[in-house]
Amino acid sequence: MVRLLASEVQQLLHNKFVVVLGDSVHRAVYKDLVLLLQKDCLLTNKQLRTKGELSFEKDQLKMGGELDTLHNRTDYREVREFCSDHHLVRFYFLTRVYSEYMESVLEELQSGNHAPDVIIMNSCLWDVSRYGRNSLSSYRQNLENLFGRMDQVLPKSCLLVWNTAMPLGDKIKAAFLPQKCKGQYPRISVATLKKKVTQANFYSHAEATKHYFDVLDLNFHFRQARKHLQGDGVHWNEHAHRKLSYLLLAHMADAWGVELPQRDSWEPGFEAWESSGQVEERQPQDNLGPQVFAPSPHCPFRPPPLLPSPGLPIRPPPLLGCPLPQPQHMPPFPLYPQVSYFSSDPVFQSDEFYIHSDSPPPTHTGYAFEGDFSFYPQPPVPNFRPPCHQRQAPIVHRGFPRHFARGPYNNPWRDRPRRPPKHSSACLESRPQ
Repeated sequence: MVRLLASEVQQLLHNKFVVVLGDSVHRAVYKDLVLLLQKDCLLTNKQLRTKGELSFEKDQLKMGGELDTLHNRTDYREVREFCSDHHLVRFYFLTRVYSEYMESVLEELQSGNHAPDVIIMNSCLWDVSRYGRNSLSSYRQNLENLFGRMDQVLPKSCLLVWNTAMPLGDKIKAAFLPQKCKGQYPRISVATLKKKVTQANFYSHAEATKHYFDVLDLNFHFRQARKHLQGDGVHWNEHAHRKLSYLLLAHMADAWGVELPQRDSWEPGFEAWESSGQVEERQPQDNLGPQVFAPSPHCPFRPPPLLPSPGLPIRPPPLLGCPLPQPQHMPPFPLYPQVSYFSSDPVFQSDEFYIHSDSPPPTHTGYAFEGDFSFYPQPPVPNFRPPCHQRQAPIVHRGFPRHFARGPYNNPWRDRPRRPPKHSSACLESRPQ
Protein backbone atom coordinates (compact mmCIF):
# COMPACT_ATOMS: atom_id res chain seq x y z
CA MET A 1 0.00 0.00 0.00
CA VAL A 2 1.33 3.41 -1.00
CA ARG A 3 1.13 6.10 1.68
CA LEU A 4 0.74 9.65 0.39
CA LEU A 5 1.13 13.06 1.97
CA ALA A 6 -1.30 15.94 1.51
CA SER A 7 1.13 17.73 -0.82
CA GLU A 8 1.34 14.63 -3.02
CA VAL A 9 -2.45 14.20 -3.12
CA GLN A 10 -2.79 17.86 -4.12
CA GLN A 11 -0.40 17.28 -7.00
CA LEU A 12 -2.12 14.06 -8.10
CA LEU A 13 -5.59 15.67 -8.14
CA HIS A 14 -4.42 19.02 -9.52
CA ASN A 15 -7.22 20.59 -11.61
CA LYS A 16 -9.37 17.47 -11.19
CA PHE A 17 -13.12 17.26 -10.61
CA VAL A 18 -13.89 14.26 -8.38
CA VAL A 19 -17.48 13.10 -7.75
CA VAL A 20 -18.35 10.66 -4.94
CA LEU A 21 -21.75 8.93 -5.07
CA GLY A 22 -23.03 6.63 -2.34
CA ASP A 23 -24.39 6.16 1.15
CA SER A 24 -23.00 7.15 4.55
CA VAL A 25 -19.91 4.96 4.08
CA HIS A 26 -19.00 6.91 0.95
CA ARG A 27 -19.79 10.17 2.67
CA ALA A 28 -16.87 9.28 4.95
CA VAL A 29 -14.84 8.49 1.81
CA TYR A 30 -15.58 12.02 0.60
CA LYS A 31 -14.68 13.53 3.98
CA ASP A 32 -11.36 11.72 4.23
CA LEU A 33 -10.43 12.77 0.70
CA VAL A 34 -11.28 16.41 1.46
CA LEU A 35 -9.25 16.26 4.67
CA LEU A 36 -6.28 14.63 2.94
CA LEU A 37 -6.25 17.41 0.35
CA GLN A 38 -5.55 19.88 3.15
CA LYS A 39 -3.90 18.18 6.15
CA ASP A 40 -1.80 15.15 7.09
CA CYS A 41 -4.18 13.95 9.77
CA LEU A 42 -7.10 11.58 10.26
CA LEU A 43 -10.81 12.08 10.71
CA THR A 44 -12.14 12.24 14.23
CA ASN A 45 -14.90 10.00 15.50
CA LYS A 46 -17.26 12.99 15.65
CA GLN A 47 -16.57 13.90 12.03
CA LEU A 48 -17.26 10.33 10.97
CA ARG A 49 -20.61 10.19 12.81
CA THR A 50 -21.92 13.64 11.88
CA LYS A 51 -24.16 13.92 8.84
CA GLY A 52 -25.72 16.85 7.05
CA GLU A 53 -23.59 19.52 8.76
CA LEU A 54 -23.44 22.95 7.14
CA SER A 55 -19.66 22.88 6.72
CA PHE A 56 -16.86 20.34 7.04
CA GLU A 57 -13.20 21.34 6.58
CA LYS A 58 -14.04 24.34 4.38
CA ASP A 59 -16.62 22.52 2.26
CA GLN A 60 -20.23 23.62 1.82
CA LEU A 61 -23.58 21.88 2.11
CA LYS A 62 -25.41 22.52 -1.16
CA MET A 63 -28.69 20.68 -0.61
CA GLY A 64 -30.46 18.57 1.99
CA GLY A 65 -28.96 17.74 5.37
CA GLU A 66 -29.50 20.46 7.95
CA LEU A 67 -30.83 22.74 5.21
CA ASP A 68 -33.88 20.47 5.09
CA THR A 69 -34.64 17.72 7.63
CA LEU A 70 -32.39 14.97 9.00
CA HIS A 71 -34.07 11.56 8.75
CA ASN A 72 -33.43 7.96 7.66
CA ARG A 73 -36.06 7.60 4.97
CA THR A 74 -35.28 6.59 1.41
CA ASP A 75 -35.89 10.14 0.16
CA TYR A 76 -33.02 11.63 2.22
CA ARG A 77 -30.83 14.01 0.22
CA GLU A 78 -27.42 15.51 0.92
CA VAL A 79 -25.14 17.26 -1.57
CA ARG A 80 -21.74 18.58 -0.45
CA GLU A 81 -18.94 20.33 -2.34
CA PHE A 82 -15.34 21.26 -1.60
CA CYS A 83 -13.79 23.81 -3.94
CA SER A 84 -10.30 25.29 -3.85
CA ASP A 85 -8.13 27.03 -6.44
CA HIS A 86 -7.19 23.76 -8.15
CA HIS A 87 -9.48 21.06 -6.69
CA LEU A 88 -13.19 20.31 -6.88
CA VAL A 89 -14.77 17.42 -4.95
CA ARG A 90 -18.54 16.83 -4.79
CA PHE A 91 -20.66 14.27 -2.92
CA TYR A 92 -24.20 13.05 -3.62
CA PHE A 93 -25.99 10.87 -1.06
CA LEU A 94 -27.78 7.92 -2.67
CA THR A 95 -30.34 5.49 -1.30
CA ARG A 96 -30.78 3.59 -4.59
CA VAL A 97 -28.32 2.83 -7.35
CA TYR A 98 -30.63 4.09 -10.11
CA SER A 99 -33.75 6.19 -9.73
CA GLU A 100 -35.27 9.46 -10.89
CA TYR A 101 -32.97 11.29 -8.50
CA MET A 102 -29.91 9.52 -9.94
CA GLU A 103 -31.07 10.50 -13.41
CA SER A 104 -31.25 14.14 -12.30
CA VAL A 105 -27.70 13.86 -10.92
CA LEU A 106 -26.45 12.57 -14.27
CA GLU A 107 -28.18 15.40 -16.09
CA GLU A 108 -26.60 17.90 -13.71
CA LEU A 109 -23.13 16.46 -14.31
CA GLN A 110 -23.70 16.45 -18.05
CA SER A 111 -24.91 20.03 -18.23
CA GLY A 112 -22.40 21.49 -15.77
CA ASN A 113 -19.54 23.81 -16.62
CA HIS A 114 -16.96 21.13 -15.75
CA ALA A 115 -17.09 17.48 -16.76
CA PRO A 116 -16.06 15.09 -13.98
CA ASP A 117 -12.61 13.56 -14.23
CA VAL A 118 -13.24 10.81 -11.65
CA ILE A 119 -16.46 9.25 -10.35
CA ILE A 120 -16.27 7.05 -7.25
CA MET A 121 -19.53 5.21 -6.68
CA ASN A 122 -21.28 2.50 -4.69
CA SER A 123 -24.83 1.82 -3.64
CA CYS A 124 -25.79 -1.52 -2.13
CA LEU A 125 -26.97 -1.69 1.50
CA TRP A 126 -30.01 0.55 1.04
CA ASP A 127 -30.91 -1.22 -2.22
CA VAL A 128 -31.02 -4.74 -0.77
CA SER A 129 -32.59 -3.87 2.59
CA ARG A 130 -35.15 -1.09 2.07
CA TYR A 131 -37.07 -1.98 -1.07
CA GLY A 132 -39.03 -5.14 -0.33
CA ARG A 133 -38.61 -8.84 -0.97
CA ASN A 134 -37.64 -8.43 -4.63
CA SER A 135 -34.95 -5.89 -3.87
CA LEU A 136 -32.10 -8.04 -5.24
CA SER A 137 -33.72 -8.55 -8.64
CA SER A 138 -34.56 -4.84 -8.78
CA TYR A 139 -30.96 -4.08 -7.91
CA ARG A 140 -29.71 -6.12 -10.87
CA GLN A 141 -32.03 -4.30 -13.25
CA ASN A 142 -31.06 -0.91 -11.83
CA LEU A 143 -27.37 -1.75 -12.24
CA GLU A 144 -27.92 -2.49 -15.90
CA ASN A 145 -29.80 0.79 -16.37
CA LEU A 146 -27.17 2.77 -14.45
CA PHE A 147 -24.11 1.58 -16.35
CA GLY A 148 -25.94 1.93 -19.64
CA ARG A 149 -26.68 5.58 -18.87
CA MET A 150 -23.15 6.15 -17.54
CA ASP A 151 -21.77 4.86 -20.81
CA GLN A 152 -23.87 7.42 -22.67
CA VAL A 153 -23.39 10.42 -20.42
CA LEU A 154 -19.76 10.28 -19.28
CA PRO A 155 -16.96 11.52 -21.54
CA LYS A 156 -14.23 9.11 -22.54
CA SER A 157 -11.73 10.96 -20.38
CA CYS A 158 -13.74 10.29 -17.21
CA LEU A 159 -12.57 7.47 -14.93
CA LEU A 160 -15.43 5.65 -13.20
CA VAL A 161 -14.41 3.49 -10.24
CA TRP A 162 -17.13 1.22 -8.91
CA ASN A 163 -16.48 0.14 -5.32
CA THR A 164 -17.91 -3.11 -4.05
CA ALA A 165 -19.75 -2.99 -0.72
CA MET A 166 -17.47 -3.42 2.29
CA PRO A 167 -17.81 -6.35 4.73
CA LEU A 168 -20.41 -6.27 7.51
CA GLY A 169 -20.08 -7.13 11.17
CA ASP A 170 -21.77 -9.98 13.01
CA LYS A 171 -24.08 -7.56 14.83
CA ILE A 172 -25.65 -4.73 12.84
CA LYS A 173 -27.25 -1.78 14.63
CA ALA A 174 -27.20 0.78 11.83
CA ALA A 175 -29.90 3.46 11.85
CA PHE A 176 -30.79 2.93 8.20
CA LEU A 177 -32.27 -0.49 9.10
CA PRO A 178 -35.59 0.27 10.87
CA GLN A 179 -37.79 -2.30 12.54
CA LYS A 180 -40.17 -2.18 9.58
CA CYS A 181 -38.80 -1.82 6.06
CA LYS A 182 -40.65 -0.26 3.15
CA GLY A 183 -43.82 -2.19 2.33
CA GLN A 184 -44.26 -3.32 5.95
CA TYR A 185 -41.86 -6.24 5.56
CA PRO A 186 -40.07 -7.49 8.70
CA ARG A 187 -36.54 -6.38 9.37
CA ILE A 188 -33.93 -8.35 7.42
CA SER A 189 -31.64 -10.65 9.40
CA VAL A 190 -27.86 -10.21 9.50
CA ALA A 191 -27.17 -13.52 7.77
CA THR A 192 -29.62 -12.73 4.98
CA LEU A 193 -28.19 -9.24 4.56
CA LYS A 194 -24.64 -10.60 4.29
CA LYS A 195 -25.75 -13.10 1.67
CA LYS A 196 -27.51 -10.40 -0.33
CA VAL A 197 -24.47 -8.13 -0.16
CA THR A 198 -22.26 -10.92 -1.49
CA GLN A 199 -24.64 -11.54 -4.37
CA ALA A 200 -24.99 -7.82 -5.05
CA ASN A 201 -21.19 -7.43 -5.22
CA PHE A 202 -21.02 -10.25 -7.75
CA TYR A 203 -23.75 -8.70 -9.91
CA SER A 204 -22.27 -5.20 -9.76
CA HIS A 205 -18.78 -6.45 -10.61
CA ALA A 206 -20.10 -8.40 -13.61
CA GLU A 207 -22.20 -5.51 -14.89
CA ALA A 208 -19.41 -2.93 -14.46
CA THR A 209 -16.85 -5.06 -16.30
CA LYS A 210 -19.41 -5.73 -19.01
CA HIS A 211 -19.43 -1.97 -19.72
CA TYR A 212 -15.62 -1.72 -19.28
CA PHE A 213 -15.73 0.31 -16.07
CA ASP A 214 -13.11 -0.07 -13.33
CA VAL A 215 -13.93 -2.06 -10.19
CA LEU A 216 -12.19 -1.68 -6.82
CA ASP A 217 -13.03 -4.69 -4.65
CA LEU A 218 -13.20 -3.15 -1.18
CA ASN A 219 -14.86 -6.29 0.17
CA PHE A 220 -11.68 -8.19 -0.64
CA HIS A 221 -9.27 -5.55 0.70
CA PHE A 222 -11.07 -5.25 4.05
CA ARG A 223 -12.14 -8.88 4.52
CA GLN A 224 -9.61 -9.33 7.37
CA ALA A 225 -9.86 -5.83 8.83
CA ARG A 226 -13.08 -6.18 10.80
CA LYS A 227 -11.36 -4.83 13.90
CA HIS A 228 -11.68 -1.41 12.27
CA LEU A 229 -15.48 -1.67 12.11
CA GLN A 230 -17.54 0.70 14.20
CA GLY A 231 -19.96 -0.58 16.84
CA ASP A 232 -22.92 -0.53 14.44
CA GLY A 233 -21.31 -3.20 12.24
CA VAL A 234 -21.60 -1.13 9.04
CA HIS A 235 -19.38 1.96 9.28
CA TRP A 236 -15.58 1.99 9.62
CA ASN A 237 -13.09 3.97 11.68
CA GLU A 238 -10.59 6.57 10.55
CA HIS A 239 -7.73 4.11 9.90
CA ALA A 240 -9.82 2.03 7.50
CA HIS A 241 -10.96 5.12 5.61
CA ARG A 242 -7.41 6.38 5.23
CA LYS A 243 -6.37 3.03 3.79
CA LEU A 244 -9.41 3.21 1.50
CA SER A 245 -8.31 6.64 0.29
CA TYR A 246 -4.82 5.32 -0.44
CA LEU A 247 -6.30 2.47 -2.49
CA LEU A 248 -8.42 4.87 -4.52
CA LEU A 249 -5.56 7.30 -5.11
CA ALA A 250 -3.23 4.48 -6.16
CA HIS A 251 -5.87 3.25 -8.60
CA MET A 252 -6.21 6.75 -10.09
CA ALA A 253 -2.45 7.10 -10.42
CA ASP A 254 -2.23 3.75 -12.16
CA ALA A 255 -4.98 4.73 -14.59
CA TRP A 256 -3.31 8.07 -15.38
CA GLY A 257 0.23 6.71 -15.69
CA VAL A 258 1.50 8.55 -12.61
CA GLU A 259 4.53 7.26 -10.71
CA LEU A 260 3.92 7.41 -6.97
CA PRO A 261 6.75 7.65 -4.40
CA GLN A 262 8.03 4.38 -2.99
CA ARG A 263 8.41 4.53 0.77
CA ASP A 264 11.33 2.75 2.42
CA SER A 265 10.81 -0.59 4.12
CA TRP A 266 11.96 0.71 7.52
CA GLU A 267 9.14 3.20 7.75
CA PRO A 268 6.24 2.15 10.02
CA GLY A 269 2.99 0.72 8.72
CA PHE A 270 -0.10 2.79 8.08
CA GLU A 271 -1.66 1.96 11.44
CA ALA A 272 1.37 3.15 13.42
CA TRP A 273 1.76 6.25 11.25
CA GLU A 274 -1.91 7.15 11.59
CA SER A 275 -2.18 6.60 15.32
CA SER A 276 -3.37 9.46 17.48
CA GLY A 277 -0.04 11.22 17.73
CA GLN A 278 1.89 8.31 19.30
CA VAL A 279 3.73 5.25 18.11
CA GLU A 280 3.89 2.27 20.41
CA GLU A 281 7.40 1.72 21.73
CA ARG A 282 8.58 -1.87 21.51
CA GLN A 283 10.29 -3.50 24.45
CA PRO A 284 13.93 -4.57 23.89
CA GLN A 285 14.35 -8.31 23.42
CA ASP A 286 17.06 -10.54 24.75
CA ASN A 287 20.53 -10.23 23.22
CA LEU A 288 19.42 -7.29 21.10
CA GLY A 289 20.29 -4.42 23.40
CA PRO A 290 18.26 -1.22 23.88
CA GLN A 291 16.47 0.27 20.92
CA VAL A 292 18.29 3.47 20.19
CA PHE A 293 15.86 4.77 17.62
CA ALA A 294 12.65 4.13 19.61
CA PRO A 295 10.46 7.26 19.36
CA SER A 296 9.51 9.11 22.48
CA PRO A 297 5.86 8.67 23.52
CA HIS A 298 5.54 12.42 23.89
CA CYS A 299 6.82 13.21 20.39
CA PRO A 300 4.40 12.34 17.58
CA PHE A 301 5.88 10.58 14.59
CA ARG A 302 6.00 12.60 11.41
CA PRO A 303 6.72 11.06 8.00
CA PRO A 304 10.10 12.18 6.67
CA PRO A 305 10.06 15.01 4.11
CA LEU A 306 10.74 14.42 0.45
CA LEU A 307 13.23 17.31 0.20
CA PRO A 308 16.51 17.72 2.10
CA SER A 309 16.49 19.74 5.29
CA PRO A 310 19.19 22.39 5.84
CA GLY A 311 22.33 21.04 7.42
CA LEU A 312 21.82 17.36 6.51
CA PRO A 313 24.74 15.58 4.79
CA ILE A 314 24.39 14.76 1.15
CA ARG A 315 25.64 11.18 1.58
CA PRO A 316 25.55 8.74 4.52
CA PRO A 317 28.55 8.80 6.88
CA PRO A 318 31.53 6.60 5.94
CA LEU A 319 31.47 3.01 7.04
CA LEU A 320 33.45 2.13 10.14
CA GLY A 321 36.24 -0.42 9.96
CA CYS A 322 35.36 -3.95 11.05
CA PRO A 323 37.80 -6.78 11.77
CA LEU A 324 38.01 -9.22 8.89
CA PRO A 325 37.53 -12.93 9.57
CA GLN A 326 40.33 -15.44 9.14
CA PRO A 327 40.81 -16.24 5.45
CA GLN A 328 39.72 -19.66 4.27
CA HIS A 329 41.50 -21.83 1.74
CA MET A 330 39.74 -20.87 -1.46
CA PRO A 331 41.08 -20.34 -4.97
CA PRO A 332 41.48 -16.57 -5.44
CA PHE A 333 39.43 -14.85 -8.10
CA PRO A 334 41.18 -13.02 -10.97
CA LEU A 335 42.45 -9.61 -10.00
CA TYR A 336 40.55 -6.58 -11.21
CA PRO A 337 41.28 -2.90 -10.61
CA GLN A 338 39.35 -1.63 -7.64
CA VAL A 339 37.99 1.84 -6.97
CA SER A 340 37.51 3.40 -3.57
CA TYR A 341 34.05 4.84 -4.17
CA PHE A 342 31.08 3.77 -6.22
CA SER A 343 28.72 6.63 -7.05
CA SER A 344 25.01 5.98 -7.27
CA ASP A 345 22.71 6.86 -10.13
CA PRO A 346 21.55 10.47 -10.49
CA VAL A 347 18.91 11.30 -7.91
CA PHE A 348 15.67 13.08 -8.76
CA GLN A 349 15.80 16.71 -7.66
CA SER A 350 12.72 18.77 -6.99
CA ASP A 351 11.98 21.92 -8.94
CA GLU A 352 12.16 23.95 -5.75
CA PHE A 353 15.65 22.97 -4.60
CA TYR A 354 18.89 22.19 -6.40
CA ILE A 355 21.92 21.02 -4.45
CA HIS A 356 25.39 21.17 -5.98
CA SER A 357 28.69 20.50 -4.29
CA ASP A 358 32.20 21.04 -5.69
CA SER A 359 33.92 19.03 -2.95
CA PRO A 360 35.18 15.55 -3.93
CA PRO A 361 33.18 12.58 -2.66
CA PRO A 362 34.40 11.09 0.61
CA THR A 363 36.21 7.76 0.55
CA HIS A 364 35.36 4.77 2.71
CA THR A 365 37.75 4.26 5.59
CA GLY A 366 38.62 0.96 7.18
CA TYR A 367 38.66 -1.15 3.97
CA ALA A 368 42.00 -1.32 2.13
CA PHE A 369 41.85 -2.79 -1.37
CA GLU A 370 45.26 -4.38 -1.89
CA GLY A 371 46.63 -6.20 -4.91
CA ASP A 372 46.15 -9.65 -3.39
CA PHE A 373 42.56 -8.93 -2.24
CA SER A 374 40.10 -11.85 -2.49
CA PHE A 375 36.34 -11.96 -2.00
CA TYR A 376 35.97 -13.79 1.29
CA PRO A 377 32.80 -13.84 3.44
CA GLN A 378 32.43 -10.35 4.84
CA PRO A 379 30.85 -9.19 8.15
CA PRO A 380 27.38 -7.65 7.96
CA VAL A 381 27.36 -4.03 6.79
CA PRO A 382 25.37 -1.51 8.86
CA ASN A 383 22.14 -0.51 7.10
CA PHE A 384 22.15 3.26 7.20
CA ARG A 385 18.92 5.03 6.33
CA PRO A 386 19.13 6.77 2.97
CA PRO A 387 19.06 10.57 3.01
CA CYS A 388 15.54 11.90 2.94
CA HIS A 389 16.15 13.89 -0.25
CA GLN A 390 17.12 10.77 -2.20
CA ARG A 391 13.61 9.26 -2.03
CA GLN A 392 11.72 9.45 -5.27
CA ALA A 393 9.11 12.17 -5.45
CA PRO A 394 5.82 11.69 -7.33
CA ILE A 395 6.10 12.26 -11.07
CA VAL A 396 2.90 13.61 -12.59
CA HIS A 397 2.76 13.63 -16.37
CA ARG A 398 0.56 16.42 -17.66
CA GLY A 399 -1.32 16.14 -20.91
CA PHE A 400 -0.11 12.99 -22.65
CA PRO A 401 1.47 10.67 -20.05
CA ARG A 402 4.81 9.10 -20.71
CA HIS A 403 3.33 5.64 -20.43
CA PHE A 404 0.21 3.87 -19.22
CA ALA A 405 1.07 1.36 -16.52
CA ARG A 406 -0.76 -1.94 -16.69
CA GLY A 407 -2.70 -2.18 -13.44
CA PRO A 408 -4.57 -5.05 -11.82
CA TYR A 409 -7.63 -4.31 -13.93
CA ASN A 410 -6.03 -4.86 -17.35
CA ASN A 411 -6.24 -2.19 -20.04
CA PRO A 412 -8.17 1.08 -19.66
CA TRP A 413 -11.82 0.31 -20.09
CA ARG A 414 -12.40 3.16 -22.52
CA ASP A 415 -9.88 1.74 -25.01
CA ARG A 416 -11.45 -1.69 -25.28
CA PRO A 417 -13.50 -2.61 -28.35
CA ARG A 418 -17.21 -2.26 -28.00
CA ARG A 419 -19.64 -5.02 -28.70
CA PRO A 420 -21.97 -4.42 -31.66
CA PRO A 421 -25.30 -3.01 -30.49
CA LYS A 422 -28.22 -5.37 -30.33
CA HIS A 423 -30.99 -4.65 -32.82
CA SER A 424 -34.31 -3.99 -31.21
CA SER A 425 -37.68 -3.05 -32.55
CA ALA A 426 -38.01 -0.26 -30.02
CA CYS A 427 -36.79 3.23 -30.86
CA LEU A 428 -33.27 3.79 -29.64
CA GLU A 429 -32.65 6.89 -27.57
CA SER A 430 -30.19 9.33 -29.12
CA ARG A 431 -26.82 9.59 -27.37
CA PRO A 432 -26.34 12.96 -25.66
CA GLN A 433 -23.40 14.97 -26.85
